[in-house]
Formats: sequence, C-alpha cells, structure tokens
Amino acid sequence: MKNIFVSFTLSLFFIFSACKKTENKNNTISNIDTVQTLVVDSVQVNDSIKINDSLSVKYFSKYLVFPSIKDKKLLDSVYWGNKGMKDYSKQSLQNLLQKEKNDYFLAVKNESKDWVSNIGFAQTWNSDFSMNLKSNVNDYMHIQYLTSSYEGGAHGNYSFSERVFDLKNLRKLELKDITTMSSKKLEELLMKNINKVPSETTDSDGEVKNSEMLLVEIIPATENFYFDNKNLYFHYSPYEIAAYAAGDIVIPVSWDELKGTLNPQFKERMKIK
Repeated sequence: MKNIFVSFTLSLFFIFSACKKTENKNNTISNIDTVQTLVVDSVQVNDSIKINDSLSVKYFSKYLVFPSIKDKKLLDSVYWGNKGMKDYSKQSLQNLLQKEKNDYFLAVKNESKDWVSNIGFAQTWNSDFSMNLKSNVNDYMHIQYLTSSYEGGAHGNYSFSERVFDLKNLRKLELKDITTMSSKKLEELLMKNINKVPSETTDSDGEVKNSEMLLVEIIPATENFYFDNKNLYFHYSPYEIAAYAAGDIVIPVSWDELKGTLNPQFKERMKIK
C-alpha cells in the first residue's frame, strides 16, 4: 500500500496525526505589527469505511480558509498542490476535501482486493492531513502542513512542511530572503546546533543525542523553515536526516549566529538588533 500513501500525499500538497490536531475555525489572528487583520476559517472531513472484518480505514483532512486574502497567486502558493483550483472559497475547498476522501477510499478498496482477505488480525489504517496556522508576526504568516498515515507494518509515517508567507509582498518567503550565509556555513551551524533540541529517544543511560541518530554526514539547509524573535528553525521529518526513532528534528540557528548576513529589510521588519 506504499503507493497509495505516496499518491495521496502528492495530491495533498506532497507534504502532509500521529500528532495533535488543532482547530482554527472562525479565528481572527492579529498583532500590533500587522496592518490588516487576518481572518481564518477552516473546512474538514472526517470519515471511515470498513473494507472487511479485518480492515477498517479512517480518513481526516483539514484545510485552512483565508477569506481576507484575495491575491490568487499567493493563494496558489498556500495551496500549491491544487493549482487547478479556480478559487479557494470555503465551498470549493470543502468540495475538494470530499473528492480527495472519496478517491482515497476507492483506491484502498481497489488495491486491497487481492490480499485483504488474508489479513490475520483486525487493524485500522488511517490517512490524516492538517494545515495549522502557527503564527502571524509582522505580516509573516507561518503555516505548518502535517501528514500522517498508517497502512500496516511496524509503525505509521508522518512528515511536516513549514511554509512562511509574506503578506505584505504577497509571496512565499524563501531562505535567501532572510540570509545570505553560504550553504556550507549554514550546514556547519546545523551540525553544531543539532543537539540543542532534545531527542525524543532515550536509552538506559538517559537521553540519546540527535547527533547519534544521524543518517547523513552533512545536514542540508532545507527550505522547510520558520522563525520567531530569537531563532531561525529548520525542521526535518523522520528519515530525512536521522533514524525514525529520533522522530522529527528541529534545529535552531540564532539571529546572533547569522549576524552580518541578514537581509536588511527582513531584519528591520522583525526588529532584530
């Protein structure tokens, strides 16, 4: 069933709990630095089917809705896996969720016909996706896209995508908009800071360091980033740089460590000293 997970992950923005799901329905998020109020709504679908006595499948998906954002190009970037959409109204997104759910259930039914009767014990599979608004600071809107699934085996799969959108300039923010530091220098900082956030794994002697779980010799400076008033954070999903047991890993790089390389406009807007 690996192909089902990959196929529908692609249709859901190629990113998408084994983690928490939070609702942002009819929320209004604002701060003193925001020129305009960001209105946030959401749509979701939550359903399940029973394939046979041994297999049930659950499906959950949630999209955020931004009625106050009118720029089509920006919205195309927010919902970048669905570029065929004519509009991103609440009804259109609700219709899309229903279609994706129905397509997924149909695919599971079709692809499981030859072997589902051979499942030796009852199990429940799941496919979950959620968009969560993490912050809106100085008109930098941070959305986290989370996908997870379980389709048999020892454990499920999950992954994160962090995307920051510049609401003043109406586009997705890129790493080059923040810092001019070379990839090599950033890689050195990422390796240096990898143990600053505790690992999710422990052993008999105590906590295991993230660096002890690495699968790579060089940690790339990914575009999967976000930030606050203290640090720039790089987020890595399981298996991306470390073993599954390490979980997802977030590596902070402080603004002080990036001193001299920060984009002047970004630095001024974020009030970084």
